[in-house]
Amino acid sequence: MDLAFTPEEQTFREDIRAWVHANLPADISHKVHNALRLSRDDMQRWAKILGKKGWLGHGWPKEFGGPGWNAVQKHLFEEECALAGAPRVVPFGPVMVAPVIMAFGSPEQQKRFLPGIASGEVWWSQGYSEPGSGSDLASVKCRAERVGDKYIVNGQKTWTTLGQYGEWIFCLVRTSTEGKPQTGISFLLIDMKSPGVTVRPIVLLDGEAEVNEVWFDNVEVPAENLVGEENKGWTYAKHLLSHERTNIADVNRAKRELERLKRIAKAEGVYDDLRFRDEIAKMEVDVVALEMLVLRVLSAEKSGKNSLDIAGLLKIRGSEIQQRYTELMMLAAGPYSLPFIEEAMEAGWQGNFPGGMAADAPLASTYFNMRKTTIYGGSNEVQRNIVSQFVLG
Repeated sequence: MDLAFTPEEQTFREDIRAWVHANLPADISHKVHNALRLSRDDMQRWAKILGKKGWLGHGWPKEFGGPGWNAVQKHLFEEECALAGAPRVVPFGPVMVAPVIMAFGSPEQQKRFLPGIASGEVWWSQGYSEPGSGSDLASVKCRAERVGDKYIVNGQKTWTTLGQYGEWIFCLVRTSTEGKPQTGISFLLIDMKSPGVTVRPIVLLDGEAEVNEVWFDNVEVPAENLVGEENKGWTYAKHLLSHERTNIADVNRAKRELERLKRIAKAEGVYDDLRFRDEIAKMEVDVVALEMLVLRVLSAEKSGKNSLDIAGLLKIRGSEIQQRYTELMMLAAGPYSLPFIEEAMEAGWQGNFPGGMAADAPLASTYFNMRKTTIYGGSNEVQRNIVSQFVLG
């Protein structure tokens, strides 16, 4: 395993850095670097900039309109975007459902759906989790009954991230109750503007409605929106989750937030405290170790080996690191990180923050929000079982 980047890869990195610097809107970068609220317009604006360049689907092969980059190039692109303060690409369209459509969808589905995903014009949501069906997706109950040339969908999905913006949603639905639970699941694409679809926000600890409930009440879905074969959705779901859990590691954002942690610690006067510096040093070691693990995956992919069997391990470590750096930021500011002022999440806010700096305002809410990371995408407890079974044997 050679972890050094080649001269060609370094040149590629510099080209990406220059392009991002020239095209990333400054107001969006400011929000990302300071953990301020990103609007739908902010996220969509950056997605469309990438889409116009052909880079929103930066992991796509050329045959589907992507740049055809290898694993290292994709990593370098993601790293330069993160360090520059670009919003994380909303993954549900380009990173999750698109690879499923490419691998298992019909040519008609590929022609119909992929262009809107690649351009950033169409916002996709993920309909996997249900009440009682989170990490155990095989127990989904949302029902789709075939009636002629359509499916009638009834049931509920929950924790649908940014579902209030969704225009289409890909869902795991139960089409059969015979045999093992996994064998009766299908993968369905649903227009969220369809009659009978209701989205209800769930307000979280940080005051944001980042996640939602989605209800389906006799929703009619054309049978042509079934991806692949009926009752084979579990296979497609596993294909998608391997992409999601690798993406969740998000080591590039961790590197950016590590620098933000140092800035906050210096501004709060705790950077010279040896014990706090020890915590920052341990955090940095963890981030570097995660990066080495990611580079091992990239090295395997570059050589043509299958590396997705450690996706769960990436998810575990990446999510724990996200929780730890948000905790250290809050600890750096002490009690000044605690007051919750919703307006302080907006760029340009000039109000008074009790006792501390305006930069302290998002710290507690971000900390509380990040409690989710060890639960979504398959809880870490379940991931440890998977790692012990398939990696450790």
